[in-house]
Amino acid sequence: MAYLAPTEFVTKMVDTGESKLLMSTRDTLIRAYMAGAILALAAAFAVSITINTGNPLLGAVLFPVGVCMLYLLGFDLLTGVFTLAPLAVMDKRPGATWHGVVRNWSLVFIGNFAGAFTVAMFMAIIFTSGFTEAPNAIGQRIGTIGEGRTLGYAAHGIAGMLTLFIRAVMCNWMVSTGVVAAMMSTTVSGKVIAMWMPIMVFFYMGFEHSVVNMYLFPSGLLLGGKFTFMDYLIWNEIPTVLGNLVGGLTFVGATLYTTHYKTAPARAAR
Repeated sequence: MAYLAPTEFVTKMVDTGESKLLMSTRDTLIRAYMAGAILALAAAFAVSITINTGNPLLGAVLFPVGVCMLYLLGFDLLTGVFTLAPLAVMDKRPGATWHGVVRNWSLVFIGNFAGAFTVAMFMAIIFTSGFTEAPNAIGQRIGTIGEGRTLGYAAHGIAGMLTLFIRAVMCNWMVSTGVVAAMMSTTVSGKVIAMWMPIMVFFYMGFEHSVVNMYLFPSGLLLGGKFTFMDYLIWNEIPTVLGNLVGGLTFVGATLYTTHYKTAPARAAR
């Protein structure tokens, strides 16, 4: 596992952020669509493991396979561009603007949602034998996840919204740490190992990931979950997106950029 020092991989972070902003609309949407689809399939995989084995830890241990796949294939998640894209503006790279950042975030959101929803449709067909029977055990569990993480938060009012937001912040702290950790290595095995650890932590701890939720909640609605699309937006997706933005940019992107890329002068020896 070839290791890159922080000053080296943070430079890669800024370079990557710049490349995201300059990418064509077509490629941005394609890469975001595939990322959303692969992550949704990984979420379905992890929930299936948890239900079939009764062991949520095993589901969390194996969920990162999806993140590793989409990263190695060069696809983009909203959580990742939240962290990387603003760094190009902070570094005043040519052509990097806040308008470009918002454009990138918007396109990636659309692509991620479309990909996740496609897999939600596919899995709903599988879990109900083409909508000809009631959802199986896995489908029923996905429906209850949607209810608990919308109406469950709503039942606690502002305290529930705060809990949701903090879970989203913590999520992208871990997920973006995994994305950045992959840049520390120049080998496939090194990248996978570095990504695996923080991704496993986020999933097992039940933190809120905006793209995973783009699969779980529409899927829950398709499978008969007793909540509405507006419940999903107001009591999960919108606060989760905002929390993911704060967590990734504050605890990972801006922090590493400030201390390793714009390092302050050393104190004089006395």
